[in-house]
Amino acid sequence: MMVRALHINDADDVAILIDDADPGVAILGVPAREAIPSGHKIAVRSIAAGAIVRKYGQVIGVATRDITPGEHVHSHNLALGDRERGAAIPATPAQSPPLIDAASETFQGYLRADGSVGTRNAIGIIASVNCSATVVRRIARQFEGTLPAGVDTVAPFTHSSGCGMAKSGEGFDTLERTLAGYARHPNFGGVLLIGLGCEVAQIDEMMARQGLTAGPRMRTLTIQDAGGTAQAIEQGSAIVAELIEEALGDRRTTRPAADLVLGLQCGGSDGWSGLTANPALGAATDLLVAAGGTAFLSETPEIYGAEHLLIARAADPAVAQALRARVAWWEDYAARNGASLDNNPSPGNKAGGLTTIFEKSLGAIAKAGSAPLADVLLYGERRRLNGLNFMDSPGYDPCSATGQIASGANLLAFTTGRGSVFGAQPTPCLKLASNAALARSMADDIDIDCSPVLDGMSVAEAGRMIFDALLATASGRPTKSEALGVGDFEFVPWQLGAWM
Repeated sequence: MMVRALHINDADDVAILIDDADPGVAILGVPAREAIPSGHKIAVRSIAAGAIVRKYGQVIGVATRDITPGEHVHSHNLALGDRERGAAIPATPAQSPPLIDAASETFQGYLRADGSVGTRNAIGIIASVNCSATVVRRIARQFEGTLPAGVDTVAPFTHSSGCGMAKSGEGFDTLERTLAGYARHPNFGGVLLIGLGCEVAQIDEMMARQGLTAGPRMRTLTIQDAGGTAQAIEQGSAIVAELIEEALGDRRTTRPAADLVLGLQCGGSDGWSGLTANPALGAATDLLVAAGGTAFLSETPEIYGAEHLLIARAADPAVAQALRARVAWWEDYAARNGASLDNNPSPGNKAGGLTTIFEKSLGAIAKAGSAPLADVLLYGERRRLNGLNFMDSPGYDPCSATGQIASGANLLAFTTGRGSVFGAQPTPCLKLASNAALARSMADDIDIDCSPVLDGMSVAEAGRMIFDALLATASGRPTKSEALGVGDFEFVPWQLGAWM
């Protein structure tokens, strides 16, 4: 039996198995010394205890004991080691953009009054505080299964914060940016903001600070002013009916791909994610940026140990320093909370073949392609520039995606190797599988199988396939998660600061 494996870079100490390997079978001329699962690493040369171990030509950790050729390389003999030892080969600067006829890359979107463009026409009901969560959901429930054609959904957005917190500082500012980002999101044809009335996160104050203006498409309501829960549900339902009537006049028109803002996500990664789905999404990202569009890379703990690759591509020294500052913030944040950034990868990541956060980060960063890094944003901060942006966020997917949507992402692409059931409102999420087994076993959740990259399809060809699917999704084609109705409970603002 032939066992296939990939040796990515001549400097690498390991290869990655495409097939399961039994003891004794030859892999790249090296006999396996033990059973090794597909997606996991095999040593292709001797590695001394304490020596750095390379994959992708970069450091993924340090050998904790002598490793002989043919051994399985994983948590039992590989650890994080000293992060400051740096890369095995120099980081490369941004590459020239792919050739693309930007004028011919279009989609059918909703042009909004502020010039932003939506890929969906939804109605959003947003709670300013947990106290209004039940009212928000009860109102949304009134419209289930009753919407006219032309309005995609009435989506509720509730959370566990908004009061019992300081009225200033990181936690308050982050929540306010998130709520305001959703309120102005172009995928909404209308928004109703609902508060209790006495909470810390006052709606009127937030709107004034964030430059939001009440009008026919943006309405507000407080439960106390309405006369209680029942009255708020009745009045809120009437307001949503009016918002639906407003949104029914919206029509899709032909828009350039430059109007797309793509959030890049990965979750449940495996040993193939950094070789198939993530690089293929990176190729699609490069096409989008070449067409004038925008992409958000996020999940700061999941670029840890690979951030030098992004820094080398920074548009200017200020952007490079901004990224260094966010990584330093996370080092301090983890330390003061008694945690380590190498707590990531998860058990599922490790079962799929990933060992250290450096290895996971090197694969995750491939989603960002090779374009220059144009800007660094705080969580939920409004986009300033087109092109590749980095938005600071935790590695927890729902929380990270919430921040990207708040920053303006009107489209999401989510790669997975172990399987993810993520979806988001109001932004459609395209799911990409890193391997064929997952694409088959979770076919109802996966939009695109990227495993053909292992069988001769080029990364560039896979990137074009993804880019075309993104344009179709932006034009209204439902994703698998939308068809399943996933997304109502995935609004997870990042909670920072003291609760009191």
